Amino acid sequence: MICVGGSVAVSGVLAHAPVFTAEALRYTAACLILLVLARLTGRRLVMPRGTEWLWLTGIAATGLVLFNVALVAGSRHAEPAVLGVAVACVPALLAVIGPLLEGSRPRAVLVAAALVVTCGAALVQGLGRTDGLGVAWAAVVFGCEAAFTLLAIPVLGRLGPWVVSVHTTWIAAVIFAAIGLVHEGPGAAARLDTEDWLAVGYLAVAVTAVAFVMWYSSVGRLGASRAGLLTGVAPVAAAAAGVLLGGPAPRPLVWAGLAVVAAGLALGLRGTKAETKAETKAETKGTGTHRRQATHPLTGFSSTTFQPAPGPCGQLMAAGRPAGQATSTTVASAGGGAPREALKNSSGAHQTS
Repeated sequence: MICVGGSVAVSGVLAHAPVFTAEALRYTAACLILLVLARLTGRRLVMPRGTEWLWLTGIAATGLVLFNVALVAGSRHAEPAVLGVAVACVPALLAVIGPLLEGSRPRAVLVAAALVVTCGAALVQGLGRTDGLGVAWAAVVFGCEAAFTLLAIPVLGRLGPWVVSVHTTWIAAVIFAAIGLVHEGPGAAARLDTEDWLAVGYLAVAVTAVAFVMWYSSVGRLGASRAGLLTGVAPVAAAAAGVLLGGPAPRPLVWAGLAVVAAGLALGLRGTKAETKAETKAETKGTGTHRRQATHPLTGFSSTTFQPAPGPCGQLMAAGRPAGQATSTTVASAGGGAPREALKNSSGAHQTS
């Protein structure tokens, strides 16, 4: 989120450049970087199938293409802190819709924390330097940033953060290249100066190749609600980046709004730790194992995992298990079909039934 907040100010550098061509170059470079890194690290990139392509295209069209167009256009009418705080409003939406897409219920502590973050964001947006069009573009930034996460939830489980990042970046590159060819001409890249190329490079490496994988990894591990709270870092980074790039310093009341955002983050992270401890205690009480089952409401894929609990009973079970025996058994089914069980033995083979 620090990278995303900084991109608000950096995108302003491209305000008078052939932005569509610049963004096409950015996402092309980011996709190539991701492919090289995936190969060097030995990561397997699975191929999307069926409706997964629709989700990935939706992410690229809204969370990447329209989002960046809104950043560049909005920077002409609003200071970076206003657009950065629009991103910070996203936790309220993720705290409610995210758990529903994940097949769970919203948590009161996280919803309350998200609302505090949103109130702080609204304070900054209301007092920041902007005009009517700036507010409108900030609203577009908000919707697109939310779509960037929410549209990925149905496919993130099977594809993983690397595959989602690779395919959304090349799709966005194709869309931007087509728009740039029509509106800016085939020679638009030659009009980019040194400052524009530096901005494209920063956006490709830090804000795309690195930030995308880190963000989707956080969403996959923490859930949309918890990861969404981290967007509160964006307005702080946006304000700081704006000053570093020569923009005016935010007014005192803007900083007050950022302080409210920080308070919401503290509340949410503290509440998250408390709820996690309570859930762990409830799961491990009176048994040596716990059962985790997740069924995605949109894709229909479900999985159940039986694992030794971290309590004393689980430790006794682990101690009595023969060396090399698997620590968990996973049962997965799709669309209510016949289940498939996989148990890894000491030789590394898999027995399937």
